[in-house]
Amino acid sequence: MSRHLRLWMLAALLWLPSGQAEPVKQAGLPVIAAAELPAEARETLHAIKQGGPFAYERDGAAFKNYERILPQQPRGYYREYTVKTPGARNRGARRIVCGEPVECYYSADHYQTFKRIRE
Repeated sequence: MSRHLRLWMLAALLWLPSGQAEPVKQAGLPVIAAAELPAEARETLHAIKQGGPFAYERDGAAFKNYERILPQQPRGYYREYTVKTPGARNRGARRIVCGEPVECYYSADHYQTFKRIRE
């Protein structure tokens, strides 16, 4: 079985809804349902799924995972997207980071903490 297929199967298993009322920890990270995200994060997630358009030039740039909070993956695996922050004069601190095929994380504090997004 190819490495890509194994990664896809693992991501698909982790992406499946757990059917539990409380968030489940996966890979040591808390999980948040997409419906529980702030409205701006839901809008960003929708734009990611549609392939854009995005509000900021840096959206879609490679996320290098320097903090090593997310699971280790090859360089270029993760991409970052800005979540608009009401009242912020710049990009703010909120981000969604996604890897392929379907693995997204939400950070409300500029990569200090992450929650796995469950659809």
